Amino acid sequence: MSAAWSTETLHPEYRQQLRIDRLIYDSQTAHQRIRIFENARFGRVMTLDDVVQVTEGDEFIYHEMMAHVPILAHGAARRVLIIGGGDGGMAREVLRHRGIESCTMVEIDRGVVDLCRTHLPGISRGAFDDPRLDLVIADGAEFVKTTDRRFDVIIIDSTDPIGPGEVLFTDSFYGHARRCLAGGGVLVTQNGVPFLQPDELAATMRAFRTLFADAACYLATVPSYAGGPMAFGWGTDGAVRGVTPEILERRFGESGLETRYYTPGTHLAAFALPGYIDAVAQGDAFSA
Repeated sequence: MSAAWSTETLHPEYRQQLRIDRLIYDSQTAHQRIRIFENARFGRVMTLDDVVQVTEGDEFIYHEMMAHVPILAHGAARRVLIIGGGDGGMAREVLRHRGIESCTMVEIDRGVVDLCRTHLPGISRGAFDDPRLDLVIADGAEFVKTTDRRFDVIIIDSTDPIGPGEVLFTDSFYGHARRCLAGGGVLVTQNGVPFLQPDELAATMRAFRTLFADAACYLATVPSYAGGPMAFGWGTDGAVRGVTPEILERRFGESGLETRYYTPGTHLAAFALPGYIDAVAQGDAFSA
């Protein structure tokens, strides 16, 4: 009997496949198809509409870089907002910072949260039970449009710009998210793999340049997000991206964090972009 494979079409000419060694869950929620399976190399894997969202094997890279870069750069973050993040990994990393007083997580799909708590508990590691976490099941775009709360760090842990995640890449959404930042606050976004998805990063950077005094992006290499380095958008009106190595080392040491990917050196180096990614971020057309 031949093995079953999960196929993700990353580009019309390029697909990624992960072998399904054991299928754990496969069903349709009100918003998307969720599949959870085991793979010998990556551990448990969750896909939404056949797009890889998280794997036990490499999730630490993505979650550490999206959470610790803005929080440690800010230096005094107390209130964090996560849009998306239903697997709980982002909340886990945010709540590892002792200075965080509240973390609001807005996830549109209750089904994702419930399934991840049941079948992927090693990703959230108790984050959903932390009293500092306020889980809101709602549309993230509507939340930032209507809330009167302000946050020191906002993390857009979204899916790709298809289906329910599409609205989280619009200029209107970014404008509303900026309104929710406290003074000196930082907004970070996931912007896909620029080599295969250049339009995601280009559109976000175009919007950020109109919204923020400091619009930039930084990188991390996540194996299951294939095609090269993954980009994260960065927007703030402050100067915290220029934090010195000495201050960053001190903050990291005082945090007591034990990380597998993030280091202060990696933090600073992540903003050094290869030429083609810098060109994409500046709005230049790119093709391989």
